[in-house]
Amino acid sequence: QVQLVESGGGDVQAGGSLRLSCAFSGYTAASSSGCMSWFRQAPGKEREGVARIYPGSNLQYYADSVKDRFTISLDYVKNTLHLQMNYLKPEDTAMYYCAAAYRCLSDFRFVTGGPGPYWGQGTQVTVSS
Repeated sequence: QVQLVESGGGDVQAGGSLRLSCAFSGYTAASSSGCMSWFRQAPGKEREGVARIYPGSNLQYYADSVKDRFTISLDYVKNTLHLQMNYLKPEDTAMYYCAAAYRCLSDFRFVTGGPGPYWGQGTQVTVSS
């Protein structure tokens, strides 16, 4: 059974930093076709992809809104996915979720009809101006 548990959210002022973590179990991060991602959802808005990493190749992708501010990384030893968020803005305020999948498509999409994707319960990030 795949489980993901996010942590590290909180309240921060604009310009500050936070580091989110997602501890996972039951998921084989080294799968060549799989990916791990961070998504976020603000009140009244649709969920959007923020950052993605392909463990098999270490390729990383970022939404334009977070490029050069956020960094995704994967600790294979501790089975933990991280999101380092710097220069935070009020518009970064949202619930942040991590996701793990075995079959991924471009633009933060997933192949449907099979196992996954798997989601955590989320961690809240609030950035004040």
